[in-house]
Amino acid sequence: MVSKFEDHCWQDLVDPKALQIYAAYERVTYVGKRPALLAIDLYKLAFQGGAKPVNEIIDRYPSSCGENAWNAIPHLQSLFTACRQAGIPVIYSTTESRKDANIAAAYATNRQKVERSDEVWEIQEEFAPEPGDLMVYKQRASAFYGTPLIAQLNQMDVDSVIVCGESTSGCVRATVLDAYSNGIHVTLAEEGCFDRYIDTHKMNLFDMHHKYADVMHVEEIVDELNRRHNQE
Repeated sequence: MVSKFEDHCWQDLVDPKALQIYAAYERVTYVGKRPALLAIDLYKLAFQGGAKPVNEIIDRYPSSCGENAWNAIPHLQSLFTACRQAGIPVIYSTTESRKDANIAAAYATNRQKVERSDEVWEIQEEFAPEPGDLMVYKQRASAFYGTPLIAQLNQMDVDSVIVCGESTSGCVRATVLDAYSNGIHVTLAEEGCFDRYIDTHKMNLFDMHHKYADVMHVEEIVDELNRRHNQE
């Protein structure tokens, strides 16, 4: 029987022998005492083409996560609602597109470059920023690299982050590793993350869970935040 620690989306890809190899990483997962919600790149670009299989839309929308992105929307809405009700700071990242930032030679990944309108970097309407939220503009994959995010978390007295967004294997992973390297506890919202390729999503969650972050189901995170809020 699979333990609670391994009861996640990667079960169909990871065999028992692999779980034995990683058994030393098993531990109790948790949400930090003073968390912030860190939403990575939930911009319109990732949702282009609608809730369709990625292979059907990738020729026209090469940066879309298709149905993988759209399937995450209700989970993300639930997570955002719980965080706002609990008074947790909400932080977004998006791609730096401001002309005075001299962005011509700095990109998050080495994929082919395509000219895009600035509006694709706006946050998807279903979880648009509200007054008081923080927006981090980044040129590289991590929300920490070359940004003042660490200083801002310190000023907000944040000791941990709840991470969601896209892509699991790219900007989410880079952000998680930088957070861990800076001594910040990371809770990674499983159903609130997505990627273009589902197996890549699953295996990156598996790897981060065992090394750098506590992968938890969105429902678990929401229940914990609601419990804390109701105790106040």
